[in-house]
Amino acid sequence: MNPDEAILHLHKEPNISRIINSIKIPDFTPSQKIYDDLLESIISQQLSVKVASVIYSRFLNLFPDNYPHPELVNSIEFDQLRKAGLSNQKAGYIQNVASFTLQHNLENKDWQNMSDDDILGFLTQIKGVGPWTVQMLLMFSLGRPDVFPIDDLGIQQGMAKIFGLQESGKALKMKMVELAEPWRPYRTVACRYIWRWKDTA
Repeated sequence: MNPDEAILHLHKEPNISRIINSIKIPDFTPSQKIYDDLLESIISQQLSVKVASVIYSRFLNLFPDNYPHPELVNSIEFDQLRKAGLSNQKAGYIQNVASFTLQHNLENKDWQNMSDDDILGFLTQIKGVGPWTVQMLLMFSLGRPDVFPIDDLGIQQGMAKIFGLQESGKALKMKMVELAEPWRPYRTVACRYIWRWKDTA
C-alpha cells in the first residue's frame, strides 16, 4: 500500500480531507507478525490499554527471552496463564491460537497470495478469533488497504460525528457503507485517520 496515493485519493472527499489536514499522519507500516498480534489482540479484548499492557507483559514474562513460542504456550500450565492475569476463557483462546499456529505453520504462511476474505475465513476457524480481530490484523499486521471494520464502535462513533449521522443499528451501518464508498480502495487509511482524529478530538 502506498500511503501517499491513498491520502491523495481521500482528499477528494471533503469530510475526510478535513480530518487528514487536522492531524498527524498515522504510521502505516505493517507489523507482519500475525501470531504475535493475534495473542496480543486476544489478551487486550475488553480491557483498557493500560491494563492490557500490564497483563501482556506478565504473559511474555512466563517464557524464555520473553517470547511465547507456540510450543511453549501449548505446554504451559493453565494456572500459570491465570496467574498472569488471563481469564479462563482468554487462556483457552491463547492456547487455541498456539495450536492452530503449529498445525497450519502460521508463522511462515504466504499471506500475500491470500485475499482478505480468504484470510478472514481461515483465521476465524480459531475459537476466540472473530471477524473484528481478523480485520484488525488485515489493517495493522498485513497493511491491507481496503478494510472497513463496520462493527467497530470507534468507527461508528467517528463517522456519526463527522457526518452528523442520527441512525443506529442496521440503518447506521447501511449509511456508513454508502458514505465510505468513495474511499475505496483505501478504506483502511480513512479508518486509521478516523480513529486517530476521534482520539484527539
